[in-house]
Amino acid sequence: MKLPTIYLLSVFLAFGTAACKNSNKTEPTEKEVTFIVDTSVTKRIDSVLQGFVDSGNIAGASALIFEKDKEVYYNAFGYADREAKKPMDRNTIVQIYSMTKPITGVALMTLYEEGKFELDDSLSKYAPEFADMKVYKSEDANGNPVLEDVNRPITIRDITRHTAGFGRNSNILGLGPLIEKADAMNRENTLVQMAEKMGATPLYFHPGEQWEYGPCVDVQAFLVERISNQPYEEYVREHVLDPLGLTQTRYFIPENDRGRFAAMYLREGEGELSRVPDENTYPNYFEKWPLTRGGSGLTSTLDDYMRFARMLVHKGTLDSVSILKPRTVELMATNHLDESVEERSFLPSKGQVGFGIDFAVRLRPPTSTEENNGVVGEFFWDGAASTLFWVDPINELTAVLFVQLFPYDQIGLHKNFRDAIYGPYKSNN
Repeated sequence: MKLPTIYLLSVFLAFGTAACKNSNKTEPTEKEVTFIVDTSVTKRIDSVLQGFVDSGNIAGASALIFEKDKEVYYNAFGYADREAKKPMDRNTIVQIYSMTKPITGVALMTLYEEGKFELDDSLSKYAPEFADMKVYKSEDANGNPVLEDVNRPITIRDITRHTAGFGRNSNILGLGPLIEKADAMNRENTLVQMAEKMGATPLYFHPGEQWEYGPCVDVQAFLVERISNQPYEEYVREHVLDPLGLTQTRYFIPENDRGRFAAMYLREGEGELSRVPDENTYPNYFEKWPLTRGGSGLTSTLDDYMRFARMLVHKGTLDSVSILKPRTVELMATNHLDESVEERSFLPSKGQVGFGIDFAVRLRPPTSTEENNGVVGEFFWDGAASTLFWVDPINELTAVLFVQLFPYDQIGLHKNFRDAIYGPYKSNN
């Protein structure tokens, strides 16, 4: 992929007849910056997003792209609420689900910068709830769980890269019923109660042996609360959200903003969408719950989340407000997943990536037309409702794509959006 370059333009200056006879001096007076997202790219993006709406596979979508501190693309298509004929627009509030995770990671790393912990510290040093962890192995003849001691303690690095060993759901053979019984993620729990229940539940695997997506970032939120001695929701607002002006990024949506909240849709087949019942969605955000998860739970708008992404592309600072130091952002955007970790759940579906601190990190270019497009060095994540963002430091580009679609992107939306920006795959062979 060809990267943008800067061309210096020159003009000839005349200093009178005598000067012209002695010199043809050329001085640069203006520079032209080339952009990836030009007119042809914006047309491609428009065509892609409109096409998904027209096919009936999404109700609505919106996208915002900044490149070199300039807004180079915004558009919205279809409906935020199809039944009410309410268009998707720039101020639509959406559920970002796991795009909450990078925000939590930034909050945690503000404490790292203060010297409050090291990444390879054991989690139990700050949270004794996670001391003496066991790993589930099997069941005995009477149906009782057979457990073994962990090979090593869970570290803070483990909870930032999803290698802690926590089981993800109740479908895990044998372990699943124990996870379900603990019910650690019940929204009536506080973060402390969540941690206590997780600490008493056996692990799925030994720390560091696998990459398994799950509640690691919820434990990060708990850790922020424990180390800072401040409720997590207050800490993240005080140290990340408010300084960046992210007033629309919230766990709780006040009544006067609820008219901007997008409906959620379930794709049941080609061109077939049904609305997820509002009673399944609204209570999560229209009521205040004890559990303020670090791994999901925030809502946001395009412009709010873009400010967060732009802070990252500027290595921790936006509009003279510093959230993190450049070296900390670089640490977060560096792969921490050793090649010896071969079991990686769905992570390989994201492309040629490793994992940093709450971001997937692109290590190599795509190797086929089927893989997601992108630039080596980018870091990104997405959300269960098919939302997506990424930071491309090479091109100083940040992109946010909002949609409210379950199940998670089964229609190639993310790939087509990326291809529209970067162009089709080109083999290096």
